[in-house]
Amino acid sequence: MGPTTAVTDGREGWILKDGKAGAETGQIPGSMRAMVLRRPAPAEEKPLQLSRVPVPSPGPGEVLIHVHACGVCHTDLHTVEGELSLPRLPLVPGHEIVGTVVAVGPAAAAGAGTGAAARATEPAAAPAAPLQVGDRVGVPWLHWACGQCDYCRNGQENLCPSARFTGLQADGGYAEYCIAPVDFVVPIPERFGDLEAAPLLCAGIIGYRSLRLSGIRPGGRLGLFGFGASAHLALQVARFWGCSVYVFTRSEAHRRLALELGATWAGPADEPAGLDPGPGQGAGPAGAGPEGAGLDAAVTFAPVGSLIPAALRRLRPGGTLAVNAIHLDGLPAMPYGLLYQERVLRSVTNSTRQDAREFMQIAGQIPLRVEAAPYPLEDANQALLDMKKGRIRGAAAVLQIVARH
Repeated sequence: MGPTTAVTDGREGWILKDGKAGAETGQIPGSMRAMVLRRPAPAEEKPLQLSRVPVPSPGPGEVLIHVHACGVCHTDLHTVEGELSLPRLPLVPGHEIVGTVVAVGPAAAAGAGTGAAARATEPAAAPAAPLQVGDRVGVPWLHWACGQCDYCRNGQENLCPSARFTGLQADGGYAEYCIAPVDFVVPIPERFGDLEAAPLLCAGIIGYRSLRLSGIRPGGRLGLFGFGASAHLALQVARFWGCSVYVFTRSEAHRRLALELGATWAGPADEPAGLDPGPGQGAGPAGAGPEGAGLDAAVTFAPVGSLIPAALRRLRPGGTLAVNAIHLDGLPAMPYGLLYQERVLRSVTNSTRQDAREFMQIAGQIPLRVEAAPYPLEDANQALLDMKKGRIRGAAAVLQIVARH
């Protein structure tokens, strides 16, 4: 990496590689390609438009990132189809971003970030080293949190009422460049290429948080309901912890992949899975202690409410079902007996930087096998439609972004 110097060509405070002055040299162009959402619509109607827009400028505490790859997430599908409340339009989606820092805002250059408080119940993490031009980084879903509210101070920055999210309040990675706060970017383990690393930044991190919230312990029996980008990574973490993993999915291809990755069993949600009944079952209201309930913990990944009673039926007394979904098609009526005997049903909401640090460390140790299908930037609509229709080759779709100036 060459020497850096401050720029004074109208982008005051930027630090650029080799002292070059931004767009005037061609190193950082004045405009870029981006897939822009101007009006939500079904994926079949191709709601994203390939557009040329200005390259954003990094402000205090921010970096400009040249995007190499961006994963395609179910949250993106909910965004473009209008199932999430959109804070603004137009909008560039994408929050599984891998790229290289090409410019650093003035405060970030001095190491002065704008981050939130560390998780109060855990030891504070060591301050991150100041970012430099040329560093490869990831940008996850959590774009920024205030650091001052009760949630942030208690290690729950994922619940910060002022939080901003990448690809929702802030433009995301379906573009050639994006900006991010320096305190909220994630280091990428060197062993992962750009396409492999992209799904780690949401599918991986939120899958890891889901495992944590499910309460699964090393050696326990875990059920995964739905099997896509997040579940195929969570399975590998659980196997790393010595867990027996039971995967419930309609897709034969996904069942084969789950078994290849070490699942004990894989099949449809209406099959018994060969689980032994949990101890102490049979007393209580109707529906309690159904035959075959023996999972210590479970996670649902598909945004389908009917999976919740199916998962609870297989959960042993005292077990937890974590619902990993930002959008759900509804909660079905079900007998109280499915929840009786101190079973716990809880949602999973966003993730924290601590989750990201812990997961990335584990991901490099395993190391995770990432199944990703590449798409060019201009085919983002097709990637979203393939995800919606269950046609993704592998477990994750990733936009491979090649700059064309």
